[in-house]
Amino acid sequence: MSSSGDAPNGLTFHVLARAAALLILWLVLAGSSPADIPAGVVAAFAATLTSLRLFPPGPSRVSAVAVVRLVLRFFCQSAVAGADVAWRALDPRLPLRTGFVLYPVRFPPGSARNTFAALTSLLPGTVPAGERKGQIIYHCLDIDQPVAAQLAAEETALARAMRHD
Repeated sequence: MSSSGDAPNGLTFHVLARAAALLILWLVLAGSSPADIPAGVVAAFAATLTSLRLFPPGPSRVSAVAVVRLVLRFFCQSAVAGADVAWRALDPRLPLRTGFVLYPVRFPPGSARNTFAALTSLLPGTVPAGERKGQIIYHCLDIDQPVAAQLAAEETALARAMRHD
């Protein structure tokens, strides 16, 4: 039987796991030469302190299964949209109907909305171009496409991944 002092509590485990992940990231990016390890430890320590300040530990609301589905959906959508953009660029008639679409995003201002805008900015054919009265303005290559429906599907997938109500 172990006392509470023997096993790390949730916060200690979270901090150590974050520091270890950041050290591993450092080693992947900088190399695993023995000479790099002291600098990596210092960098991981500083990054851990910074990340704890910016993103304090708390209960996770992220669904791992939904995140995997979101990533797979993103790659599939990117491939299809990328092929469409390439086709339009190479077609001598250049079938474009550029314009703007307003999308009434359901996420409140903050990290969830910013994540949504960043995610959708990576999909070819649409780029967030600002906000107006709670709606994100998207510049689109073809406004005849169901852009709002696609954005709604992306928002739903992200909301599931983040377990956002």
